Amino acid sequence: MDFGTAFKGKRVVVTGASGIMGKALADQFEACGAEVCRTDMTTDDLPGFAVAADLTSDAGLDHLLAAVAEKWGAPDVVINNAGLYPSSFMLDMQVADWDRIMSVNLRAPFVLTRGFALQMIEAGNKGNVINISSGAARKMRRTMVTYCMSKTALDRLTKGFALELAEFGIRVNALEPGFAAGSAVSALPKEHVDRVMAAIPLGVETTPQDVGNAALYLASDAARNVTGATLSVDGGNSAGSLDVYQEKKSPL
Repeated sequence: MDFGTAFKGKRVVVTGASGIMGKALADQFEACGAEVCRTDMTTDDLPGFAVAADLTSDAGLDHLLAAVAEKWGAPDVVINNAGLYPSSFMLDMQVADWDRIMSVNLRAPFVLTRGFALQMIEAGNKGNVINISSGAARKMRRTMVTYCMSKTALDRLTKGFALELAEFGIRVNALEPGFAAGSAVSALPKEHVDRVMAAIPLGVETTPQDVGNAALYLASDAARNVTGATLSVDGGNSAGSLDVYQEKKSPL
């Protein structure tokens, strides 16, 4: 679907905008005419309207909400993209690490969705909130238990806000990106990449552009009747297993 300039005049907030996914989301909305507020811990590499905010602190969250209110009054689209996904066995994890993961992955989306929704309601904006979730919400993984729990809770938060904000015309949905084969920042061993890719039904990794296209759809009028939904963009990876437990391995 070509969104052209469908978001001209719309105002979009993207958290975690310094990362690969956040940058792509911000760029794609901007390319479709939107004004974008990019926010992260620092704004050193962020163009345009950028706000430095520590999402683990009330002061940081309040600063972001106030900065958007001062410049725009209210946003039209909020994308809760910022997330932490460190790997650790539960027996090795420090309580402070648990608190930080939950703070960024779950508490911040709650505080920001509540705050921006209040701005939207006051301004009469029938806006959108998109939470970036993960297939980890439905499948527990060793060394990633806290991350999985935070995303499971984020999915429930999505549905809860969708129910409560529907009367104001504000839609709330979640996106689940699929597997990406690492980056210069988070390199993955080839053996691991090959094993995961072999299990994906469509056999392709998920690009930031794939997720951006899905976000554009959810925020557009084409999805005017979609709320409380979770859209998986993962090549069918979350649908089930490709394993075949019989001698004949293909239908043809």
